[in-house]
Amino acid sequence: MTRITRRHIAAACALAGLALLPGLSAAQTAWPSKPLTMVVPFAPGGAGNGSLRILSEIIGPQLNQTIVVDNRPGAGGITGTATVTGSNDDHLFLMGSTSMTILPALRKDLPYDTQRDLKPVGMISSQPMVLAVAANSPLRTLDDLVTQGRAGNLSAGNSGVGTLSHLATELINHKLQTRITAVPYKGDSVLLPDVASGTISIGMVNLPVALPLIQAGRLRALAVTSQQPVASLPGVPVLRTLGEEFVITGWAALFAARNVPAAEVERLGVLLRQALAQGAVREKFAAFGVAPEVATPTQLNAFVQGETRRWADVVSSRGIKLE
Repeated sequence: MTRITRRHIAAACALAGLALLPGLSAAQTAWPSKPLTMVVPFAPGGAGNGSLRILSEIIGPQLNQTIVVDNRPGAGGITGTATVTGSNDDHLFLMGSTSMTILPALRKDLPYDTQRDLKPVGMISSQPMVLAVAANSPLRTLDDLVTQGRAGNLSAGNSGVGTLSHLATELINHKLQTRITAVPYKGDSVLLPDVASGTISIGMVNLPVALPLIQAGRLRALAVTSQQPVASLPGVPVLRTLGEEFVITGWAALFAARNVPAAEVERLGVLLRQALAQGAVREKFAAFGVAPEVATPTQLNAFVQGETRRWADVVSSRGIKLE
């Protein structure tokens, strides 16, 4: 019979105490240990928001946890982004988008550095813009765009100063030496009637917004800003005919807060890429007018850095400032 001594009792108590220390129990080390929150820094209703919800319904069950999509609009995306970058929550994520590569050039007072404070997980989706003109517009080709643009005869409406549609126009001016006047509007819904009536020469708008009017014959597509031609607009050229730099798409991607474990970031990235490969997901995305985009964390990081440099160059060279 084994004799139980005070030494045995002390050792047993010490082991029991160690088991209670944070991080040593299996339950405490398992991740995720609570629902994941994915912050969208814009109001509900956008294509990226819808895409993220579709993916959450697929990925959540694979992690045995609920994924909560939390819309935190404000200050052009700054409010929601700051919520994630300033948190120590290791179950918190951000749906980043085009604005996070534009704002650093326009705002020197950002309360975060996305390169430092976020971990890239993977891309989600992208959508091109379309250069839409009135159905009876004299602009018929990209050569017309360049010729008339250099003559200073064109105006292009956009969805606001500092938006992707605004910077796309300024990129054309910067690279092609055109003098197209950029005219800010309070959204595409206000802009498109002026394009259709010929009040403004061109509307630089997200394709899904303009597509119904194009299909109805009220607008005509002059070019699209995607890498490849768009199936829904047969015969419409890509703007990159004028240069590879004119691939300009709105995009959405997933980023993790700084305290999410690196191994779990990689794991979630794998699940994200697997979900994006599903045919059913592609069909659902098409209803929003977006295409799935796949990227590893490394690829996403390189993409964000490249886009940040690109828009910083445009902002600087064109002297763009927020009103």
